Amino acid sequence: MRRLGRNKGGYFGETINLVEVLREIEVTASAHGWQSEDFLHFGSLRLFALNRIGDARGQPRGPRVYLSTGIHGDEPAGPLAALRLLRENQWPTGCDYWFCPCLNPAGFILNRRENDKGMDLNRDYRHLQSAEIRAHTGWLERQPDFDYCFCLHEDWEAHGFYVYELNPDNRPSLAERMIEEVARVCPIDPSEVIEGREAKDGIIRPNLDPQNRPEWPEAFWLITHKTRMSYTLESPSDFPLHTRVDALVRGVQAALRTLTH
Repeated sequence: MRRLGRNKGGYFGETINLVEVLREIEVTASAHGWQSEDFLHFGSLRLFALNRIGDARGQPRGPRVYLSTGIHGDEPAGPLAALRLLRENQWPTGCDYWFCPCLNPAGFILNRRENDKGMDLNRDYRHLQSAEIRAHTGWLERQPDFDYCFCLHEDWEAHGFYVYELNPDNRPSLAERMIEEVARVCPIDPSEVIEGREAKDGIIRPNLDPQNRPEWPEAFWLITHKTRMSYTLESPSDFPLHTRVDALVRGVQAALRTLTH
């Protein structure tokens, strides 16, 4: 499978009808027992989260899992992967789930990375200058701590799929299993350096302290305030859209199967 060669200096691939995708997400989620909660309205747009919390009936609590996507408006595979994950409904039992299916609807309407004010929302989790990220972190603070977090993204420059792992306590990793499963449907980025960081077999394990970084992506806020295990899944935007969606879906499903067995 080869890159399409469409992306020259930015993303120039397929787009989606976000309003329709989000409508389908909510309808599908409701049919499978998810609850929906709005946490920001601006104009005709809104941010919402889904959750599905099991009834343990006295049994030990299983993992709490958080997922998000759609923070960059030029990464359509994320919301489509959210819709497919909800449609396929292959969520391992025993877990509680929280899912934010689109954190930057204004960016999708404009088909650009940033929001309608030109801000990259995934660099705003330290200073909280945007209404979207203030609302999102406010919602997150009202939720319990998560055992695992998965942020679904695309990278228009990537040569294949890759994953960032933030795992400061060196817990058993889910990354290799994700890479193994995704490789069945999408090339893995073989680069030794990705986004300026050392990589091996499509896995980046940065040794960093978020406090030393002036701007935070969502994953930094999560690892600082909400979890000790965070994964950012990056699908390669210069491949067909269905391949990118497959990669994100397969990566999430492989990780969930691994953590529940």
